[in-house]
Amino acid sequence: MSKHWPRVPLGEVLTERQETPSDEDLLSGRVRIVAKIGFNDGKIQLRESVETKTKMILIRPGDFVVSGINAAKGAVAVYGEENPESIAATIHYGAYIPNKNRVNVSYLWWLLRSQTFRDLLSEYVPGGIKTELKAKRLLPIPIPLPSLLEQERIVSRIEEFKQRIEKALALQQAAFKEVEALIPATINSFLERLKSEEIAFKHFFCEPLLNGLSIPSGRNENGTPFLKVGSVNYGIFNPKEVKYVTIELPKSSHYWLIKGDFLISRGNSDKFVGNAAVYEGNPAPCAFPDLLIRARIDPKKGNPHFFVYAFRSANVRKYIESVISGTSSTMKKISQPKLEEMRVPNIGVEEQNRIVDYLNVSQMKINELTKLQAETISELNALLPSILDKAFKGEL
Repeated sequence: MSKHWPRVPLGEVLTERQETPSDEDLLSGRVRIVAKIGFNDGKIQLRESVETKTKMILIRPGDFVVSGINAAKGAVAVYGEENPESIAATIHYGAYIPNKNRVNVSYLWWLLRSQTFRDLLSEYVPGGIKTELKAKRLLPIPIPLPSLLEQERIVSRIEEFKQRIEKALALQQAAFKEVEALIPATINSFLERLKSEEIAFKHFFCEPLLNGLSIPSGRNENGTPFLKVGSVNYGIFNPKEVKYVTIELPKSSHYWLIKGDFLISRGNSDKFVGNAAVYEGNPAPCAFPDLLIRARIDPKKGNPHFFVYAFRSANVRKYIESVISGTSSTMKKISQPKLEEMRVPNIGVEEQNRIVDYLNVSQMKINELTKLQAETISELNALLPSILDKAFKGEL
């Protein structure tokens, strides 16, 4: 915090509004109710319902609004003067009238969403950031308050940096999506060049397809390990996606997995149903649930890792999307018969092995690119808090 700026209690620039909405206005919907203030964007979201079981406060256009419970997480908002109607909130919020002769509301908004303010909470409020910020605790907190002209300059600089960061993030996100699309594009290009005939997927099985076992809800850390459906998302087996449940399986059970088993998501959202991966033998022992289908590929006919790539190709995804069923976009399903008859390239295991080796190298390179991009995005997201820290130290 700049040593050159005076520190002024919030109560000198904010006055608590102590009005309440009428029951008639609430029940009629004329005065809508705050649902929450977004942590990330500090925007007010309103409820659809009019029912309330708690006492309410009134918020008028131009008011500064603070969530008493979540202020330290960024739940601070300005209810803009452009709004034609007042709104209401539960008594866990506070509405304050800013003194515009002393404070720029945007400056105040950025300050109360910064680490500088969280540090002040820890210093001046008993219980720190975990304490509900009622007016009696909020208004005595001293804040750095430069001149109005300096406040306006700081806000302008923060918003300038924010726009640059958002532009950089948008470019990085677009590049991230392009990199994610590289492997499917590489697979499609490779398979198209093969110009092989296609054959039913069942041709490569050494055993019939098997749906997993329906398991009880709840967890038991000493129970039997079952994979979660998320273990096969993105075509990469994730050994951490495991659930331990109270169920006993004999050693002879068909539901135990063996290394090399090909697993398919039988039920999932639009994006993930039909995703596949190869069980690599860890954790062991391990069984699989009813939202996964197990295929055992005849090693003389196929390499299961080749089919992981094939399942990510445009033709296979198009087929899966055409045969899945279910009314909810969050739970689509594909049946065994549809998978058995799905057309896949009819090529020998040696050629499959060659393709897998080539695509594995491509995947490693793409993983490195993805990791670098994720790190860049993380660094960009950390920039704004750093800028705010400098801003309220008088270094911006």
